[in-house]
Amino acid sequence: MRTPNSDHRAALWVADAFAEAGFDTHLADTPDGSRAVLGSRPCGRADAPAVLLYAHYDVQPPLADDEWRTPPFRLTEVDGRWYGRGAADCKGNILMHLTALRALGDDVPVDSKLVVEGSEEQGTGGLEAFVPEHPELLRADAILVGDTGNAAVGHPAVTVSLRGMVNVVVDVEALPSALHSGMFGGPAPDALAALVAVLATLRDDDGTTTVHGLPRDGRWSGAPYPAAQFRADAGLPDGTVLLGDGEVADTLWARPALTVLGIACPPATGSAAALVPHARARLNLRIPPGVDPHQAACALSEHLLAAAPWGVEVTVEVEALGEPFLADTTGPAHRAMSEALQTAYGRPVSRLGQGGSIPLCTVLAETYPDAELLLIGVEEPQARIHAPNESVAPAEIAAMALAEALFLRNYGAGSVG
Repeated sequence: MRTPNSDHRAALWVADAFAEAGFDTHLADTPDGSRAVLGSRPCGRADAPAVLLYAHYDVQPPLADDEWRTPPFRLTEVDGRWYGRGAADCKGNILMHLTALRALGDDVPVDSKLVVEGSEEQGTGGLEAFVPEHPELLRADAILVGDTGNAAVGHPAVTVSLRGMVNVVVDVEALPSALHSGMFGGPAPDALAALVAVLATLRDDDGTTTVHGLPRDGRWSGAPYPAAQFRADAGLPDGTVLLGDGEVADTLWARPALTVLGIACPPATGSAAALVPHARARLNLRIPPGVDPHQAACALSEHLLAAAPWGVEVTVEVEALGEPFLADTTGPAHRAMSEALQTAYGRPVSRLGQGGSIPLCTVLAETYPDAELLLIGVEEPQARIHAPNESVAPAEIAAMALAEALFLRNYGAGSVG
């Protein structure tokens, strides 16, 4: 189980491992109370470019232990994959960075910088607040964000788009107190039915997210995501109806998507024959690049308030915002990475979107507008990050480490086609 002491031990392990790779490392406190591992390793060449390596050492909780086929916090090999919470997200990416550096040894022709944070998964923004306050510590020409992955094992990709997000909590008050459903049910409103009615307005009949004021016709211009592959990656049976009226890549990477994360109401088991006076839901809205999260939060809040039926009282609390991100792929670092990935994998490189959010990317882009951000990693769909039975393919770590080593060597030497 994750504890403050385990977090501190993880940070120390990362600091020591990169120190052994030649970095001058130390721990830095961030505003949310977490600790980031910072490091630097100059190459001694005056004209060398600077490259910042990013990852995070904190992980998601294991969720239901009884759904794991292996102990969630003991790395276990099964059928050629390594299982354990954080094996891919993001410990595998830390190992990717370390393996690339170890392969190059003393021959790293860039000024290397390092930041490995401890609060990415909890979403409290420690590093996002730290970066603008200490801009010179992490300034670089290229930033390798090791927290995404490939289209599939053996199929290299660079992530060029991230959705932002809006988290809100919606509360419905319908009655001063619970009422007997037999004596009052029918004329009297109940909060749970009202909440269900409000939530039902957030999708249309084909499942498209329909928040008034937000566009829902975006098109993805990068690599497609075939429906059959998506079903396989998600573990869905053949023929499962997929939601939305566009291609999978459109609905996943280029359009808003609303998820009901949880509902607070009486549980079905043991519930009373009574009208529910109060109900609450926590919602997550993912937004594509081009949609401002503040405007999206206003649109979602106004939609929820307008959808309130039967005169019930609805309130909306905005819990968290995250900016979407769109990479500029025209610079020398992106060209060097594409060449390195193609060499390491022996096949062309795809450009993918990412349905998740990494708010730090926007902070880095704003703080270092001249830097190129490259989102790479070992987290392909079989990894099942954030779910029970998370795993990583060792071959992906090896291939991505090779690609990173090739990138560092060629980018530092200026030998980019």
